[in-house]
Amino acid sequence: MSLWTCPSGCVNEFRTHTSSTLVLTSEYFDIPSGRSPMRMFVAAPKADGKFPGVIFYSDIFQLTGPMLRSCARLAGYGFVVAAPEIYHRIEPPGAPIPFDDAGRTRGLNNAAKTSVAEFDQDCRATLDYLSKHPKVAKGKLAAAGFCIGGHLAFRAALQPDVRATVCFYGTGIHDGKLGKDQDAHSLDRAGEIKGELLMIFGKLDPHVPKEGRDRIEAALYQSGTKFRMKLYPAEHAFMRDEGPRYDPESTDSAFAEMVQFFRKELG
Repeated sequence: MSLWTCPSGCVNEFRTHTSSTLVLTSEYFDIPSGRSPMRMFVAAPKADGKFPGVIFYSDIFQLTGPMLRSCARLAGYGFVVAAPEIYHRIEPPGAPIPFDDAGRTRGLNNAAKTSVAEFDQDCRATLDYLSKHPKVAKGKLAAAGFCIGGHLAFRAALQPDVRATVCFYGTGIHDGKLGKDQDAHSLDRAGEIKGELLMIFGKLDPHVPKEGRDRIEAALYQSGTKFRMKLYPAEHAFMRDEGPRYDPESTDSAFAEMVQFFRKELG
């Protein structure tokens, strides 16, 4: 698979070589959210027809190569995928953050400057964009995300039009921390979730230890939320295909779980 990036508004094409060749398009769009434009990477099947729409959240490093490849991979299964830059109020458009110590500090600092209300505003703007996209089937919206994006996906599940959500090792869900807010009350609001959740974690993840996973599971049971939880023998960020924590086998399995889950819940 080949994928390359381009300035806002241009279109790329790439092919996934499977039993039938599927051509995808990828574009960058800037939409208004708050006082600054929010750039999104959007990947979609080029074929005619309507497909489910997915808001896909990155980790703290924004739209890096691994994130763009994940978006393209999901789109290749027949989804319109929109990945917003989560720090558009702070970073200039088109600013992936490097996978190093300085980048990690920069990403965490950016998160600490962004409120839950701002994250929620961006979520609504992206979902509204997807709902009006000419290739998105009416009433078929979903969410997914990695790390902080897993928590943002959980927040997206609170929106009444989101029918299915996958949270990959979402940080801060168990202890309430998200952005500048010390308690986002995300778990407290789980009863508002209308769709179904798929919660995926690595057993060796120090950011969401067993106690945290148990707390999430208990809260979701208590709230009556429809959910499934899947554990892999892997570390945090095991699906990022750069760096020493990457686990290809667990990644393939978890990705397949997401596709199967979305197809079941979105029809």
